[in-house]
Amino acid sequence: MSPPQGAPRTVVFDFDHTLYDGDSGTHLFRWLIRRSAWRTALALLATPVLGPMIAFLPTRRYGISGYVWIGTVGLDSRGSLDRLIDLYVARHAGQIRPRLLPVALDALHGHREAGDRVVVATGAPPELARAILAFVAHETVPVIGTAVGPKLGAVVATRHCHAEEKMRMLRERGYGDIDVAYSDSSADLPLLRAARSPVVVNPKAGTVAMFRRELPAGTPILNWGCADRAGDPVPS
Repeated sequence: MSPPQGAPRTVVFDFDHTLYDGDSGTHLFRWLIRRSAWRTALALLATPVLGPMIAFLPTRRYGISGYVWIGTVGLDSRGSLDRLIDLYVARHAGQIRPRLLPVALDALHGHREAGDRVVVATGAPPELARAILAFVAHETVPVIGTAVGPKLGAVVATRHCHAEEKMRMLRERGYGDIDVAYSDSSADLPLLRAARSPVVVNPKAGTVAMFRRELPAGTPILNWGCADRAGDPVPS
């Protein structure tokens, strides 16, 4: 069912490889690990175990969680991680800004100017996407992301905003009736299928055939400026 005439459309953007060229969470947690010598040493010692786990999809989440634990061990609350995220974004604004894709930001800004109800849904901690968009891109939009909290002496993911869980989290926040969705990821098929107008942006070359098979005929598959990704180029 279409929204009532004149009602604002609901538009969902993924973040990594959609608005941001790269994996923002990886960049953050690499910095969190490198901020002290002992964390760096611990990560190096753990890499023979965690590295192969990340290489295989069934164990990837556990490998990533291991590095997240190393980066945040000693923190005692979500607030303590959020403060470090804000510090990271402020200190690295010059490196982060070129990773924000101008075509993507124009699309996001255009939806906001049109009065659409825009939300970002990301697998990264929500404060990371929120801080990057507010501090670097000067865009303030609601962000739904992976929930984090204290566990085992660190601050780790307690609920992953990923695949079907991302859709559940969107519905819980009142964004279940989606008009337009933008994402690069095969994990976001539930989101793209739920949208009246799905748009695939910056997909991996190996996923293009799958998206054409799984999504409605004519679904746009675009490249918004990720040089190592597929899709029809859109001039900036």
